[in-house]
Amino acid sequence: MNLSRRRFIEYCGVVAGAIGLTPGDLAGLNEALANPNAPEVIWMHGSSCTGCSVSLLNRISNAVGEPPTVVEVLTGAINLTHHQTLMSFAGESCGAVLEHAAKKGNYILVVEGGVPTAFNGHCCIAYSYKGQEVTFADAVAEMAQHAIAVVCVGTCSSFGGIPGAGSNPSGVVSVAAHTGASTINISGCPSNPDWVVWAIVQLLTGATVVLDNDSRPVALYQQTGTGGGGGGGSTVWEKIHQSCPRKTAYNTGNKAADFDETVGKCLVDLGCRGQWTNAKCDSCWNGIAEEANWCIGVNSPCIGCVEPDFPGTQSFFKPYISGS
Repeated sequence: MNLSRRRFIEYCGVVAGAIGLTPGDLAGLNEALANPNAPEVIWMHGSSCTGCSVSLLNRISNAVGEPPTVVEVLTGAINLTHHQTLMSFAGESCGAVLEHAAKKGNYILVVEGGVPTAFNGHCCIAYSYKGQEVTFADAVAEMAQHAIAVVCVGTCSSFGGIPGAGSNPSGVVSVAAHTGASTINISGCPSNPDWVVWAIVQLLTGATVVLDNDSRPVALYQQTGTGGGGGGGSTVWEKIHQSCPRKTAYNTGNKAADFDETVGKCLVDLGCRGQWTNAKCDSCWNGIAEEANWCIGVNSPCIGCVEPDFPGTQSFFKPYISGS
């Protein structure tokens, strides 16, 4: 019988009580069966819709040499030992996995969701362990302290995002603001799954990740072009608008005025924020290049979801006014 590591861990989690395995035993077993040559990846969830996890699970690629689905990514590229949506453990066992990782220290912390700080953090309980409720605020602060690197997946953990918008009654802040840790921000609502895997793999391989002023990888969020006043040819950072396939429509005034006439037309009058957004969304989304799997490619305006001020206070369906 060929029993995979995942199925064996799942089996042990289900029958733990019957065979006498404690939460600590399960945590050690999970580590022992994982890849011993790479740090663990601990993925935690705060205030979010879990959309970034769904984005990761939807990952499909047809590129030669790349793993085709997230199954191959998780088993072949990264050693994911804790993810509340994916793991078979529950209850005390989840806390045991985190405690085990914190003591060992050789892990990359991935955080999805903002950090609620109101009411002493009790807006979001991460887990219960040894009879005590542990808030997400306390959990992420503890885990960030011992991590070799912290990756924020999605705009919520990177900048606060939707949970931190408006009146923000739960006091949501970014992971960096709460923990004081240096973070690698893979912003987006949701984040691009290939970008998430890219960041983790860079850390696992010891590569240097160059960041922009918002702690986002330059390789993912900035593309260079030539421009400058007077056509001097100086290097500038391009916005999505500069590489948009509808830029010609913008330049010629061929703009959509309603959502029933968007095909081939510029969407700036329908709220497109591409002129103010830094990201390489046009290159590829969800792993499939040249198949229009990005907002503008499916006749939807760019909503600027990778930017620190997302979602902002303006309507997504009216012309965007920068800085207001």
